[in-house]
Amino acid sequence: MLKAIIIDDEANSRNALRQKLTNHCPEVNIIAECENGEEGIQSIEANKPDIIFLDVEMPRMNGFTMLQQLKQHNFEIIFITAYDHYAIKAIKYSALDYLVKPVEIADLKMAVEKAAEKRKKSTENTALDTLLQNLMNKEKEQHRIAIPSMEGLQFVPTGDIIYLEALSNYTNFHLVGNKKITVAKTLKDFEELLPGSIFIRIHHAYLININCIDKYIKGDGGQVLMKNGAALDVSRRKKDEFLKLTGHGF
Repeated sequence: MLKAIIIDDEANSRNALRQKLTNHCPEVNIIAECENGEEGIQSIEANKPDIIFLDVEMPRMNGFTMLQQLKQHNFEIIFITAYDHYAIKAIKYSALDYLVKPVEIADLKMAVEKAAEKRKKSTENTALDTLLQNLMNKEKEQHRIAIPSMEGLQFVPTGDIIYLEALSNYTNFHLVGNKKITVAKTLKDFEELLPGSIFIRIHHAYLININCIDKYIKGDGGQVLMKNGAALDVSRRKKDEFLKLTGHGF
């Protein structure tokens, strides 16, 4: 059984989630319910849960702030949120699970199953630690992104990504030190996730880190030379946008 705590300031949301978990997730044992972050901290420290269901948007202390107050993060977490672009983007960055209100039963069951599998492998939650580090450094645009590879999750600083290359339904990450990671996700998935102030789509096949450009060579669309020596074509359709975003600095 997974010992669980529900933390949500809305009583109706707590009741609805409890009912869905009771009816559809028999492996979950709800040991406590809390209506704010302060109660949540006390309950987590006292009860040592396996999993917490945490509302992101709570008054006085939101879910992220509550997590930053905890000394240890040896539990799995499923965020519950009304749609909030920044919150969801931050959670996706760290490969953590979230559910959007109203919670769909199929999504809930899948998230619980994933949490149970993770719990079997480790009590340490590296992804949650990464999320909190990213939130603390959000003004610096220097985050670590969770990249799912064959070996598991790799947490890579965004500054180490030179460019991403599309290969059908796969994406190659080209990193500093001539490292490469292949991921079974499309380039569009990462284009939506990575900060648009730093990563620019110059071609249907390339998303580049503008801080890793060495040179722009003029031409029909032109080419960029990256810091790792790669020469990448800029499509004619993307040329004007590229020059505008880089401040005509080449």
